[in-house]
Amino acid sequence: MFKVYSRYGILIAVVLIVYFLLLKLVGLHQYPILSAVNGLIFTIGIYLALNTYKSQTNDFKFEEGFEVGLFSGGIASLLFTIFMAIYMYQIDNEFAIGILKKWGLEYDLGTLMLLLTILIMGFVTTLVLTFSFMQLLKKSWNTKDGNRNTL
Repeated sequence: MFKVYSRYGILIAVVLIVYFLLLKLVGLHQYPILSAVNGLIFTIGIYLALNTYKSQTNDFKFEEGFEVGLFSGGIASLLFTIFMAIYMYQIDNEFAIGILKKWGLEYDLGTLMLLLTILIMGFVTTLVLTFSFMQLLKKSWNTKDGNRNTL
C-alpha cells in the first residue's frame, strides 16, 4: 500500500509542478483561475492510485482504499506546497504580492497566507475526491451475498 500512495503522490506533485512551470513559461501563472486544472490532475492521480491498489489486492476494503486516496493526495499537496514555498520565497518574491493585489487583499500575511491556502485546497480536494471515488469502487451490499450483512 505504501508503494502505491507514495508513487502516485509523488507523480501527482510532479505533474502539478510541471503544469505550474508551463504556466510560468507562457506567462499565465498570475491567473489563479487556471489552478482549477489542479483539481483535474488530483482527480486523475487519485483515481489511478485507487485503481492500482484495487487491482493489486484480492480483498479491497473501504478503509484501505480511503487511506490510499488520502495519502496519495496528501503527499502531493505537501510536496506541491513545499515547491511553491521555495518558488515564492526564493525565486519570485513578487508572485505572492501580485496575486494578493488581484484578490484585493490588503492583509499583512502575504506569502504564508497563499501557502496555507494551497495546502488546505489540496487537502480538501483530496478528501472530497477520495470519498467520491470510494463510493464508486467499494463493493456493494446490494447483492445476494450482501444481504447477509443486514439485520
